[in-house]
Parts: sequence; structure tokens; C-alpha cells
Amino acid sequence: MDRLLAAPVGAAAEAEAGEEADPPAADLSMPQVVGQRDADHTQKQMPEGPPLLLSCTLQDLLAKDSVQVELIPEKKGLFLKHVEYEVSSQRFKSSVYRRYNDFVVFHDMLLHKFPYRMVPALPPKRMLGADREFIEERRRALKRFLNLVARHPPLCEDVLLKLFLSFSGPDVQSQLRGSAQCLGDEFLSCELAARAKDFLPADIHAQFAISRELIRNIYNSFHKLRDRAERMAARAVDNAADLLIFGKELSALGSDTTPLPSWASLHSSTWGSLKQALKGLSVEFALLADKAARQGKQEENDVVEKLNLFLDLLQSYRDLCERHEKGVLHKQQRALHKYSLMKRQVSAAAQSREPEAVEQLESRIVEQESAIQTMELRNYFSLYCLHQETQLVHVYLPLTSHILGAFVNSQIQGHKEMSTVWRELAPKLSCLFAAPHTATSTAGVPTARLCPL
Repeated sequence: MDRLLAAPVGAAAEAEAGEEADPPAADLSMPQVVGQRDADHTQKQMPEGPPLLLSCTLQDLLAKDSVQVELIPEKKGLFLKHVEYEVSSQRFKSSVYRRYNDFVVFHDMLLHKFPYRMVPALPPKRMLGADREFIEERRRALKRFLNLVARHPPLCEDVLLKLFLSFSGPDVQSQLRGSAQCLGDEFLSCELAARAKDFLPADIHAQFAISRELIRNIYNSFHKLRDRAERMAARAVDNAADLLIFGKELSALGSDTTPLPSWASLHSSTWGSLKQALKGLSVEFALLADKAARQGKQEENDVVEKLNLFLDLLQSYRDLCERHEKGVLHKQQRALHKYSLMKRQVSAAAQSREPEAVEQLESRIVEQESAIQTMELRNYFSLYCLHQETQLVHVYLPLTSHILGAFVNSQIQGHKEMSTVWRELAPKLSCLFAAPHTATSTAGVPTARLCPL
């Protein structure tokens, strides 16, 4: 199992100082006390009740907003055609048009502003040859992305989301970039950032390791469930196609105009009756095909899509864990490594009696100590956010009952509707059997008394 926090610098301090790049400027910034201009923005980030605990339910999250993403049929562009989407929000009562590149900028700005939160990934962009199936799958994924963001505290209260869902002016990308960069990331604007360590439990590392392992197992199981649900929905659609073809073939058989040979003249009336009955069965089989197709579509929308939504959330948690270990934690270790090298250089300069070099190095050491302190605060704030994001994943767990309920209801409704059509079809089969050699089954369907083949 991955360790959350590696040991401080050990033998790696032997490397040369010149190989280490300075931490990004943003990482050197300390949380600032915001002015009156940003009071409302900060107040929205202040949690109610115990700062570390989330007090929302799944119903609370689902009620925040419902975002729809629909494909615009017409492709705009003089030379290069592109896909455009109509994005509508119940919360903001808005409807705007967005391109895929607008989603990319929005996603990048969310990561810039909320690097320690679960930001769902975007579906991939296919440069050439995007077929209809790919475009539809991407539309569904973009819809899931927006709904997860629109229901995520604190992302749902940020101005970035409001801009993306409601700004109808030109160049929304510039608006998004300007909004995200003017205040810095969440660490700089959250009043609790400098005190995040005080709210964390003593065994935060052990708790996080256990939670990460649990969520990894949940992800793997739900991934398998999604794959099976996709196969069942696809089988329902295939069943619909088979039923439709089956009915058409019966109808074609009943419409056959080939003359009856003289050899079969004794049975001409039988064949004529059979043809008449077979010709009329295509309507019922077309209705059965429609019922099966609707069941497959319902399972795709209500079961597969909800499973995909939950998988997107779980994957964003896994991505967040990776960002924590490869981002702020790694930068803190690099800063400690660089600090160790500076101390060695000061010692070497003092032995060489180079006072100017010692003074310069000591000044750099003071700056590095400040950077290390800020990175330590960022590390604890990242853990603070991870604790909350773990809770958010568990808030979404009751979605499992919604998924199972939708699956069961789909099966019940689908089988009920198809059973009704099958029963209506049964009496029409009576003329397909010769009266002296038939008996009625318990279901009301004539059963031929034939010798075993």
C-alpha cells in the first residue's frame, strides 16, 4: 500500500543542488487575509459546523443542480467543423453554447484553483474521424463531469461554475482564465488553510491509507458491475433487432407468391391458412422489438450512466491521491532536500573562509525555510481536503441503491410489457395448428401432438 508521507530527506541529499529546481512561486505564497472585496467568496468556503466534517446527504447534493448537455445538430466552422453543445442549468436557469475546448479551459482552471479537490477528468478529444458513437459517448461524459462539479462543495459555489453555466457573452475562455488567476488557488483564499493541521486526527495517515485501499476495491467492483450492465443493455438491444428480423421473416414467408405445386394440392388450404396467419405476426414481433429496445435504452440511461457517474467520481478521488503524492508532498521533499544541500554549502564556505558566500547562502536558507514552512502548510491543507473528499465519496455511496432500484424496475417493467404482448400473440397462433392434432397448454397456446423427432 502506498505510503502517504515519505520519510524526510535521507541519502538523497548527496545529489547536487543545481539539479533541483526552485518550487513554483504559487507554492511559496502564504495564505493571506482577504479583504472586504473577497469576503463573500471566502464566506462561501467556510464550512458550517465542525470544519472537517461534511454535513450533507446524497439528496442534498443531487438537489443542488441538474445540468443537461445536448448536442447541437449543426456543425459550425468555415473550414474545420466542430461539435457544439447546448448546456442548460436548472439552478441558474440558463442555457449556453459551449465547445469542447471551453470544457478543457474550464477543467484546467478548476485544477488550478482547486488542486486539492476531486476534479473529474474530461473525456478524450479525438482529432480526426470522430464518429457518431464517439460524439455521443463524449456528450454523456461531459454531462457527468458538469453534474459532479455542480454538486461538489466547494466547487459548486465558485464563480468559475457560474461563468461556465451562465455566461453567454463572447470568449468565455478568457473570462474563466481571468477569474481563476486573480485570487490564486483555494489554499490562498481559505481562512482555514493555515490552521488545517489543528483539525486533522492524529492518525490521519493511517486513516487515509485505509480509505484509499477501500475506495480502490470499490472502484474495481463497480467497474466490473458497469461492464456487466453494459453487456445486459447491449443484449436487450440485440434481442430487439433479432425479434424485428424474426417478425419480418415470418411476414415474408406469409407473403410468398410462389405457386403451389400439384404434388401439394391436397394441402393447399393448410398452406394458405398458414401463410395468412404468418403474414400478420410481424406487427406483434415489431411491438416486442420495440419493448426490448426501450428496456435496453432505459437500462443504459438509468443503470449504466449512474454507474459511470459513480466511477467518474471514484476515479477523480484516485487522481487526487496521485496529485497529493506527486505534487505538494513531492515538492515538500524537494524543498527539504535543497535545504539540506544549502546547509552543507554553508559549512563548506565557512571552512574556506568565504564570508560573502556564507552571507548569501544564509540569506537563501532563510528564504528556503519560509518556502518549507509554506509547503508544510500546503501539505496539511491537502490532507485536510483529502479527508473531506473521502467523506464526499461516502456520501455518494447510497447511489448504489438508486442504481439497483433502477435495474430491478427496468427488468420488472420490461418483462411485464413483453409478457403482455406475448399473451396477446398466443391466440393468433391457433390457426397454425391442425385442429384434430392439437391440445391447449396451460398458457392458452395450442400445442401440437406430434411424434418425437
